[in-house]
Amino acid sequence: MNDDTSSSNDSRVSDQPAVKADEATVNSGPAKKVVAKAPRKKATAKKATAKKATAKKAVAKKATAKKASTKATAKKATTGKAAPKKAAAKRQAKPASALIVGAGFAGLGMAIRLKQAGVNDFVILERGDRVGGTWRDNTYPGAACDIPSNLYSYSFAPNPEWSRSFSGSNEILDYIHYLVDAFDLEKHIRFNCNVTDLSFQEKAGLWEATLEKGEVVRGRTAVMAQGPLSNASFPNIEGLEEFEGKKIHSARWDHDYDFTGKRVAVIGTGASGIQIVPELVKTVGTLKVFQRTPGWVVPRPDFKTPDWHKKLFKKIPASQKAVRQALFWTHETMAMAVIWNSPLTKVAERLSLAHLHSQVEDDWMRRQLTPDFRIGCKRVLVSNDYYPALQKDNAELITWPIARLAPNGIRTSDGVEHQLDCIVFATGFDVSKSGTPFPVKGLEGRRLDQEWQGGAQAYKSINVAGYPNLFLTFGPNSGPGHNSALVYMESQLDYAVKGILRILDGNLKMLDVKEDVQQRHNRRLQKRLAKTNWNSGCKSWYLTEDGFNATMFPGFATQYQRQMAQFEESDYQAVPA
Repeated sequence: MNDDTSSSNDSRVSDQPAVKADEATVNSGPAKKVVAKAPRKKATAKKATAKKATAKKAVAKKATAKKASTKATAKKATTGKAAPKKAAAKRQAKPASALIVGAGFAGLGMAIRLKQAGVNDFVILERGDRVGGTWRDNTYPGAACDIPSNLYSYSFAPNPEWSRSFSGSNEILDYIHYLVDAFDLEKHIRFNCNVTDLSFQEKAGLWEATLEKGEVVRGRTAVMAQGPLSNASFPNIEGLEEFEGKKIHSARWDHDYDFTGKRVAVIGTGASGIQIVPELVKTVGTLKVFQRTPGWVVPRPDFKTPDWHKKLFKKIPASQKAVRQALFWTHETMAMAVIWNSPLTKVAERLSLAHLHSQVEDDWMRRQLTPDFRIGCKRVLVSNDYYPALQKDNAELITWPIARLAPNGIRTSDGVEHQLDCIVFATGFDVSKSGTPFPVKGLEGRRLDQEWQGGAQAYKSINVAGYPNLFLTFGPNSGPGHNSALVYMESQLDYAVKGILRILDGNLKMLDVKEDVQQRHNRRLQKRLAKTNWNSGCKSWYLTEDGFNATMFPGFATQYQRQMAQFEESDYQAVPA
């Protein structure tokens, strides 16, 4: 991928306010001609002057009366209407070239790529008071990425200072702040701007984002970069509101709560749960881990980055690029194990089981922790300390299904009530597989959440027919099961920039993917997905309730990159302004 995409285009660099023309220049004109005339008689001149003054007064009086009449008419016409002048002024402001919703990895990456392409008049609308997205919100103990740091970062913004091969959330958040500073993005971000509605105005060819406080922000294009894991959700468990103890969601961690000596439960044994358990077991009195289904767990090759590595990466950037490429191809190979059922799938399962056997001595616990589905069907988990944590003296693995929550704890289907002081919910997010985080309205009043009720669909994960000039990030069927999400993200950002430049440089009113093109694309996707491990029978957050896979991409990262490399204008309907 070519990282140097900056170009000079003065017509797009329009983020500076227009300078008011000099008043003297406006009022100046051709020099008045001096005409020599014979002097008039004094009386005649005086009479003419008086006549002229009288006429001037009459005209002024008439104008004043007309102005008063107009003002009264206007006042009468606007009686009973609420149209604040301030709001109207904001609505009529010059539209931005792009509205970007969200200041996480996707939104900031989009901003960087736009700036490098010469587009500077964009606005980032962030509902929080800081950047960071999911890495700002997920601050639970042990939070870290399960992709190596040199791969979970942008290729156009490498970081030679990673302290570990798998960095924690704080260091990833520091990297995100570095992106803001290095690319001068702060001036483009509007914080505390929660978008409640995004609507396309067909006549004007503009997207309007309505904010929580009522303000409307307009843009020629819009980018939804709020992320798929942005809205935390508690599970639908009976008695949820009856529990009188402390409830904490992993994505809304309460750092003021003292876990020391407490009776604590963790519900959920997914990617977040297996990171929280090893940390909590160190301080709590007792820890009960409620498991619905065990997952496939593989070891994490984590180590501290030596100083000579950092120095080498700084001095010779090509060395870090080579490491990134090696990590990329290693993960690409893993696709053969986790996406499709191949001989490598059995190898991966044996390695995971060997990891389980090496860390868990008790036969019964090993049976409880052994999955009964094919590896890859659910998200593969990465941990070195989860299994040892479960075997601590103050820890207990509960595999009986939860019946309901009670005022003092959790009741399981075997009739036992587990007394608790605190319940930690590592139960995930409201993933938009069949909806949107806020109403998105396209042509002729159509709504994206209604069209996606049976499962989200898009063209190349990024455009949806009937929603012109709108670009998605982490859109339908863009999820990787084996490689870095940011590798896929870079392809999406560069594709979106191509589409946005088509609109801006071509002065287009609308650029809308054709319906039949989108349908053909999705028929091919679903046909390929039917042969993957994700669709092999287990229940996961990748699928809708009726089994539709709107989340994952059925192929290698290199295939996704190839799909996004070309912007075929023939796939779109272009309407000039």
